[in-house]
Amino acid sequence: MLFVWYPKCTTCQRAKKWLDAHGFVYEARDIKEENPSEAELKEWYAKSNLPLRRFFNTSGLLYKGMGLKEKLPEMSEEEQISLLAEYGMLVKRPVLVTDHQVLLGFKEAEWDSVLK
Repeated sequence: MLFVWYPKCTTCQRAKKWLDAHGFVYEARDIKEENPSEAELKEWYAKSNLPLRRFFNTSGLLYKGMGLKEKLPEMSEEEQISLLAEYGMLVKRPVLVTDHQVLLGFKEAEWDSVLK
C-alpha cells in the first residue's frame, strides 16, 4: 500500500495512527516533498471509480486562492490531472492506494469496511 499524506494535517495523522494500530504495512510519502505524477494520478483516478473533482482538496488555501471552484468545470480531465501533478497540495489527503482501490480522505468506518 502507498499512503500519501501531509504530516502537518491532523486528518492524515489520524489515518496514519489507524493504519499503524491495525498493523498495516505501507510506504508513506509526504505529498509536500513528492507530488504524485500525472501517470500515478491517472492510474488512481481509474482505480477509484470516483469523479475527478473528488481528488481536489476543496478546503485548501491553494484551491481557494487559485479560484478553482469556478475554473474546474471548464477544464478538461487532462488539464485537471496536470494541475494536481504540478501542485501536490491540491490533492485531497490522505490518499491510500492498494492493489485494487484508492481511498481519498480519512473516514474510519469506510477504511474499516474496505480494508478489513
